[in-house]
Amino acid sequence: MSSLKNKVDDSMHGSPRVTMERTAPGAEAPATPPSSLGEIINGDLQRGRYAEGERALRQYLAAHPGDRAAQALLHQLTVDPAHELGTRSRNYMVQSGDSYSTLAARYLGDAQRFVILARYNGSADPSMLRAGQTLRLPLGATSPGPAAPAPVPAADASVDIVAPATSVAPATANAPAESATAKASRLQRESVALLAQGHKDQALAQLDEALSLDPHLKSSDPQAAAMRQQLLAAYHQRAIVLYRDQKLDPAIALWDHVLAIDPSYEPAVIYRARALELKQRLKQF
Repeated sequence: MSSLKNKVDDSMHGSPRVTMERTAPGAEAPATPPSSLGEIINGDLQRGRYAEGERALRQYLAAHPGDRAAQALLHQLTVDPAHELGTRSRNYMVQSGDSYSTLAARYLGDAQRFVILARYNGSADPSMLRAGQTLRLPLGATSPGPAAPAPVPAADASVDIVAPATSVAPATANAPAESATAKASRLQRESVALLAQGHKDQALAQLDEALSLDPHLKSSDPQAAAMRQQLLAAYHQRAIVLYRDQKLDPAIALWDHVLAIDPSYEPAVIYRARALELKQRLKQF
């Protein structure tokens, strides 16, 4: 019997009959779909819980059948990575600040393709990457810059990566150098991907570097805009400390940087004027 029924019929007081059902031992309770795709990404996929992530995605898609992002993630979990990305690969040495999301954004054109890139590298935990670690990048992946990587000899196509000695440099040696504007845009995209992973400090550091390269860098992404405001506030506070120590030139330089990014940032306008006035007064003594 799949359920036990306990019926209570209180006819003396005219109460309605109440029927309570209890699930029999061994029966599974209905699964509760995750409330958001972000929970699946951060709770399962980023931690390498691929089987749990696949189940959660199927439940999520049952409730949201038209969600293309969820469909794409499920595809990455069920397809053969070598078939999808190709068996021929080249080496890449992980740099500080890299993650599977930023590498997927840079080389596969979409930060959300971190799942298939992690599986391509046999990673059981995509959140764990160490600087100096060697990864495989599919030869079909595009490198930063307009030129595609040059093919490696066929004899190397199936060779396992055993050391970082055969680095990515030969594949990109003839590619034009990445312009400052292009690099700034790439760093900004990577900062948003890092923020989505929960790496706020790294995300801010990436965006800081991007704005140093191109203070006029713009973005329609609300997360990038929010991080930009946090950086402006941090620059301003740093400049105030310098101002109070009467280190006026570096303080003014910081406020110049703030105003190059956002000419309407009023605190920087006010304090920069004060610093210039104080500098002028000090010259009179």
